[in-house]
Amino acid sequence: MSAQKRILVVPISKKVEALRMATGLTLLDDQVTVAVWGEMPDAPEAAEQLEALEFVEVPLARLDRDMDGLAERIINSDMVYFV
Repeated sequence: MSAQKRILVVPISKKVEALRMATGLTLLDDQVTVAVWGEMPDAPEAAEQLEALEFVEVPLARLDRDMDGLAERIINSDMVYFV
């Protein structure tokens, strides 16, 4: 059995798809974190994925305009997905 990986998902242009990916990655039993830059779409699809991520206790960090903290999150991750 392999060690648990730290996965960071950063939704940029396809935010709902990135949230969907993050939700699916939780099935691998790895540590998943989502760092959102900008606003999330006000759509039922986004709300559904955010609810699922909250249910499985995936941390959701909001990045400010300068993306403070993103570099540290990248360094501390084994895999990073920008979607």
